[in-house]
Amino acid sequence: MNSDFQQAKSRVCLSEGAYVTMRPLASSWEQRKLGDCFEFLKNNTLSRADLNDENGIARNVHYGDILIKFGDCLDGERSDLPFITDDTVLPKFAGSILREGDVIFADTAEDEAAGKCVELRKLPKEPTISGLHTIPARPRFPFGTGYLGHYLNSDAYHRQLLPLMQGIKVISVSKAVLQDTQVRFPSLSEQSTIGATLSGIDDLITLHQREPPHMMKEGKNANQHQ
Repeated sequence: MNSDFQQAKSRVCLSEGAYVTMRPLASSWEQRKLGDCFEFLKNNTLSRADLNDENGIARNVHYGDILIKFGDCLDGERSDLPFITDDTVLPKFAGSILREGDVIFADTAEDEAAGKCVELRKLPKEPTISGLHTIPARPRFPFGTGYLGHYLNSDAYHRQLLPLMQGIKVISVSKAVLQDTQVRFPSLSEQSTIGATLSGIDDLITLHQREPPHMMKEGKNANQHQ
């Protein structure tokens, strides 16, 4: 489940002295079933062939992008979410148009990445709906920005799903499985602090990944000679 990225995040946290564990640090953390914290929305069954990168009246979040392309949180204004080619699809999902703060799980993968999710931070101007092999969920009460995306993708949460996954060649999780898992969270202000800290680390890792190889090498050499 994005193991390279998660390992890099841990290394950065440790090197910057800002390691944040997702385990409860005190009894003040609340624990509830996921089904008590979220309501599930409808998803569509559109394949890649039903989407395009040019135009349309609505956008779509595809499970493959959740698994491979997106991090823990998604800025839909910056990401190139595909358009839905058939304009008649949107009215069927009028009650499930996504909002900022919603979480989308990928319910299918070829490995234990099944159950990976993304928290929606910002959305494009066009209505956006959740696509094939996804489980969209809306919080029943406020959470700190960025907390859910990082917590629900952490080992502390995801390991609950491992013994409940089904399949051999293709692994899947269901709404029934998700709703019975336990979600833990501190106060709203602490959630926001955790979300902001880990999002900042994500941005730092992404920035380093985009650096030209020769710059990364020069930086490494410079550090060795300090």
